[in-house]
Amino acid sequence: MTRRLYYDQPDLLEFDAEVEEVIAPSPDSPRVGVILRESSFYPTSGGQVHDTGWLAVSGSDRLRVAEVADAEDGRVVHYLEAPLQVPSPGAVVHGSIDAERRRDHMQQHTGQHVLSAAFIEFYQFPTVSFHMGEDYCSIDLGTAAITPAQIAGAEKRANDIIFENRPVSIRYVSRAEAEKLGLRKLPPAERDELRLIEIANFDLSACGGTHVGATGQIGSILLRKTEKTRQGTRVEFVCGARAVRTARRDYGLLTEAAALFSAALTDVPVQIRKTFDELKAARKLREDALQDLAGAMAAAALKDQPEVGGRRVVVRCFSDHDTTFAKLFAQKVTRAGMPAIALVGSTIDPAGLVFAQTQGGSADVGALLKQALASVGGRGGGSRDFAQGGVPAGCDVQHLLRQAAGTIGT
Repeated sequence: MTRRLYYDQPDLLEFDAEVEEVIAPSPDSPRVGVILRESSFYPTSGGQVHDTGWLAVSGSDRLRVAEVADAEDGRVVHYLEAPLQVPSPGAVVHGSIDAERRRDHMQQHTGQHVLSAAFIEFYQFPTVSFHMGEDYCSIDLGTAAITPAQIAGAEKRANDIIFENRPVSIRYVSRAEAEKLGLRKLPPAERDELRLIEIANFDLSACGGTHVGATGQIGSILLRKTEKTRQGTRVEFVCGARAVRTARRDYGLLTEAAALFSAALTDVPVQIRKTFDELKAARKLREDALQDLAGAMAAAALKDQPEVGGRRVVVRCFSDHDTTFAKLFAQKVTRAGMPAIALVGSTIDPAGLVFAQTQGGSADVGALLKQALASVGGRGGGSRDFAQGGVPAGCDVQHLLRQAAGTIGT
């Protein structure tokens, strides 16, 4: 079993260790794996992602550690990225942890402890799970809903604890002792000894991750979006340097939006609402105009079309209006108060056909459309009184309409 140096020294970034075993690549693990007798590299576990860094043998180039994982036997495997040479068992290597990545993970994980404790203290919302991603972290809370006021309240409480710079300490206790200490969450009964992370007078949790030495090192915590999950509610957050980067990115986007509106940053929401209302009004005006245009065109078409067999058959192909307008035109024709059939098409991509008749007419426009589409490999369908479908690009829509009109004997 690998001795895990980060358990007691989470800020240890340099160490020497003997190579215990080298694992050859395999289909399941295409990288070379190195197992050390002791290591400060953190393997992915408990919601926290692994460290990266380097291993170096005296007199050789540094070998990039791209991934670190737990083996089933309790040893830590360091997977190397395309090494030119691999250290042999028994060799002593010098390990170097990526300091920026380690510091980030310590900030995020300790920030999660503070945040989870704040949700418990204020609202009795337990943390069901924790996830650390490359850009953000999240906790799943055991609650069906959460309000903006509760988000703000937990965020403020968490930052108050951070600004107080409370000590964060590590200790080990037996499981029997842990059961009496009031841990925020007691892990499954897998070990006789538990590693506890204590934030002075605020939180006590069993955890194997890396943490800062005092809450002030977290920097700050910023809560982001929330969403419902099967387990309850997911809360996204960022801590420390991530919070700064996120705030800087958000500020940049807001500044860009403000420039587009020629407005102050604080006026952007008002301008967006104003623009949305204007677009909604313009869309309504356009829809009304199209209704009027389709109605006028339908009335003119019916007036120009002689009645044959007690009905008027209107055939029209649009090259300047899409299939949506063709449908509107067909509806206006067949609802004008006189028996009519409308055979309408549009050549605007995606081209399509719309066949309709006055309700209860003697034709079957659904069958007629199916026949027309079958001849060109189009798809669509409908009822006796209304049917619509699309045709492949390049089809002669006008020819299809003429064929359909000939079928019903215009």
